[in-house]
Amino acid sequence: MGKEQMRARARRLIGVANELLALAHELEARECDGLQDEPVAVQLPKDNPSWADLARSAYRDRRRRSNIFGDPTLFGEPAWDILLDLFIAAKERKRLPVTSACIGAAVPATTALRWLTVLEEKGLIVRENDLSDARRVFVRLSSDGYEKMVSYFAEMAREQRNDDDLQFAALKAAL
Repeated sequence: MGKEQMRARARRLIGVANELLALAHELEARECDGLQDEPVAVQLPKDNPSWADLARSAYRDRRRRSNIFGDPTLFGEPAWDILLDLFIAAKERKRLPVTSACIGAAVPATTALRWLTVLEEKGLIVRENDLSDARRVFVRLSSDGYEKMVSYFAEMAREQRNDDDLQFAALKAAL
């Protein structure tokens, strides 16, 4: 089996693992809430492929803001940039080298490395050695980090739906 086939399989496995983590988290939350008698299909749309688009949009908005104001440090949140970048990578089933995560943080490499260490200590990310190249290390969201990002975007989607419902009701009332 060639390297490209192995990479493709690894990406598929990462995607499946992320989906299983989201499913397990949802089932655990439902059990804690006493909802285990409800059909699983009713409660599952917690994780959503379109949230990668929301994460990309949030990341682009952060870069745009920095470009317009001319000072990337003015709105610095490297930990959030790293989490967004890793969430996007997970949704796209890609592996992200540490160097790419540092670039994505839009801060000096030493600062990004320091934030990677903080995120790792908090259990939100995991570093993994590259088996084919001992010089390279990959970084990904831990299961807890992925679950928290899913929860964040699920909450954002709920708020957006509520806002849309309110706007629709206001338009309907105005007619």
